[in-house]
Amino acid sequence: MALSTLLLWIGLSVGVLASGATKADSKIIVGGGTAGNALATRLSQGLPKAKILVIEAGPAAPDEDAINVPGLKGGNLGGKYDWKFPTVPQVALKNRTTVVNRGKVLGGSSAINLLSWNRAAAVEYDQWEKVGNPGWNWKSMSAAMTKAENYTGGPPGSGTKGPVHASVSRYVPEHQKLFVPTVTGALGIAENNSSLQGNPIGVMFQPSSVNPTNYVRSYSANAYLPQAGPNLEFLANTLVAKVNLKKEIRTGNTYQATGVTLANGTVILASQEVILSAGAIQTPNLLERSGIGRASVLRAANITQLVDLPGVSENYNDHLRLQLVYQLKPQYRGSDLLKYNNTAAAEELAKWRAGIPSIMDDKASAYVFANWEQVAGKSEADRLVALARSVAAASDRSSTTGKPGLTSKLTLLTSPSVPQVEIIFSDGFAGGYLSPSDPLYSQVPKPHFFTLLVAIQHPLSTGSVHINTSFPLTGNPVINPNYLSNEYDMASCIAALKFARRIALSDPLRSVWENEYSPALDAVKTDDDDEAWRRAKYFPSDQHGGDATEKAGRGGG
Repeated sequence: MALSTLLLWIGLSVGVLASGATKADSKIIVGGGTAGNALATRLSQGLPKAKILVIEAGPAAPDEDAINVPGLKGGNLGGKYDWKFPTVPQVALKNRTTVVNRGKVLGGSSAINLLSWNRAAAVEYDQWEKVGNPGWNWKSMSAAMTKAENYTGGPPGSGTKGPVHASVSRYVPEHQKLFVPTVTGALGIAENNSSLQGNPIGVMFQPSSVNPTNYVRSYSANAYLPQAGPNLEFLANTLVAKVNLKKEIRTGNTYQATGVTLANGTVILASQEVILSAGAIQTPNLLERSGIGRASVLRAANITQLVDLPGVSENYNDHLRLQLVYQLKPQYRGSDLLKYNNTAAAEELAKWRAGIPSIMDDKASAYVFANWEQVAGKSEADRLVALARSVAAASDRSSTTGKPGLTSKLTLLTSPSVPQVEIIFSDGFAGGYLSPSDPLYSQVPKPHFFTLLVAIQHPLSTGSVHINTSFPLTGNPVINPNYLSNEYDMASCIAALKFARRIALSDPLRSVWENEYSPALDAVKTDDDDEAWRRAKYFPSDQHGGDATEKAGRGGG
């Protein structure tokens, strides 16, 4: 769809600026992503006389099937709508680099993520306030989240009037229907269909951010922007180089944002404020390019330091995952069909366009959220917590940053209502399919799979996401998450993998699969095997963003 047609869809106006031109707006929002579009729409509605400008580095893509069709989720990861930032080589991963997926499109990462719609435990939000962020707690955050939500079929307490739709998919493969009874029956973890209400512990089918009236992805661009007023304008395909800062004469040591400079030299003035909503990677990078940050980093990039804020781009903490892949028995079929049979994929897409139930509706996602005692038993849970405390104590001796953040995490590790492990049952071979060179590829019929995605909720490893000091504007950020850089993170991965395997090996789920394709039961028998495999296969989650990398209160980021 042409940009002019998009504007008819969302009712906005667009401006095109010549290089070097100067323009003025009341408020400038850098980043038309998950939060930026919500904020822009709210400001547009609440301040009808203000001129609101959203600047987005990526394009608008309202008619992109890979965004809109739920059954095609994941197809944009690594593609043109993804920044696909590489990390530096990770020592604990045998010097592998991994990719951090971030949306480069109007809608940001809400346009390319895997549609998960879930929440943390109430105590986790309350912890934000306890480390120095007044007003950031479960009561305020849950009110904001339900305001944004329109959950069809949700339990009492769900939002029903918000712009972002949520629903549990009508397509549930037969083999997936056995997941919940396996977890409740064999592992004794209760079903919890009210997981969004502050206690996510349990097993359930979680909603996805899909509009059930038309089975289209519901994300910030198509949910919020149509509600904006005519005072909201946006610039797509536009990169901001820096925020322009003016020294306050009265105080002498503070600065006021006066606008932004674009990559092509255009200056845009802001009469009221500049709001950065560029995400966990690019917001701190933009601060550094504007002269806000650590002196040594700015000096290396030949950027004049205006504000000494050494916490910028530090304390990066990523939510990570692994996956176990199981080959289904031949009588069980699922979404893998779409990956190797183009005719079937086209037929399913035609059904979706006609509003007929289809694999393209997206398969429902079944989840387990469990604490350490549920995952590994009391003795092993105690050992893991003791190991985490040892890691935190060592960090206290070696560093002065991030201590309150680590202390907060230790508190969360022992709370029975806080999940430490997330297991997602995903129909199909997550992340791809068999290589044509794989002997199984020629099997008739071709095998189908399911995947158990395993995510650690509170890893202790932290790193940084600084600008590329040689190429501050055009170079990729220098992302160093320090994955698996402590004993607790590795031990927690091993415990989580064992837990996921227990689920797979328990009836009735055990009855639907014939082979653990990856990593293979014979290949990983001991904790040492497990550690070696994890170092080779660990990668960032494409469900969640990394935690913000500017200090929040006293929490160290």
